[in-house]
Amino acid sequence: MTNPTPTYFSDDSLLRRVHREKVVALSGPRALLMMAAHPVAFEGFFMATGSLDDPYLRLRRTAEVMDAVAWGPRAEADRKTRRVRAMHARAKGVLPRAAGPFPAGTPWAADDPELLLWIVACLVDSAVLVYERYVTGLTDGERDAYWRDYRVIGRLFGLKDADMPATWAGFEAYMNDMLRSGDLVVTPTARAVGIEVVLRPPVPLKVRPLVELANFITVGLLPRGIRRGYGFSWDPARAIALRGGAEYAKRVLVPLLPRGWRYVPGAVGAAAA
Repeated sequence: MTNPTPTYFSDDSLLRRVHREKVVALSGPRALLMMAAHPVAFEGFFMATGSLDDPYLRLRRTAEVMDAVAWGPRAEADRKTRRVRAMHARAKGVLPRAAGPFPAGTPWAADDPELLLWIVACLVDSAVLVYERYVTGLTDGERDAYWRDYRVIGRLFGLKDADMPATWAGFEAYMNDMLRSGDLVVTPTARAVGIEVVLRPPVPLKVRPLVELANFITVGLLPRGIRRGYGFSWDPARAIALRGGAEYAKRVLVPLLPRGWRYVPGAVGAAAA
């Protein structure tokens, strides 16, 4: 039976196809470390707004909003994103100290389109990278379709069409420009807090090996300059191990997983509706 409730995306959308895969959750830590490499995003927004006072609660709330957009009714997605936009509209300030190329006193605002685009771009770049490494490759047309879907999300969080690249090629050009711009500098505070929050989550001892595996993947998938900024070591042997593990997951492990283990609950529920 077809669910008549209006949603932003259908089951054949690229956004749902990518984000139904549980393995894509591996993109989250990488995306957070990428975001924190922008000094204004970190020293301004993350530190000044209390986003890191209880980071795991904040991450859960963010995940709930994104799940509502991807899988829930439009009314719920609109309500939750409207609340986020209202919070962003109130979050403004200046950098309390120099951070990378930005001097003390540099103004910042959570609803600044340039800052918002960087946050969205880190999510997109990380999700596509993990999906293609661990699930399957995407054609140019599929990447374009995924970015079109994500432009819908960008609009829900306050970006205008003119604020975002129009195509996947434009998105790739934007990411390359950012990585070469010199604006991305991992500050000492970002390095310490990022490592503590992202790579050392409070989990039971029995699942620490899984966390270490996820950390290995996170570090390996970071751009070289940002990885160095965090002080992470890397070498050819680790790169080979990372590629080998990804190929095994893509060719053997992921295709054989039962639906309930492979897909997120929202995807399983949507298919059953």
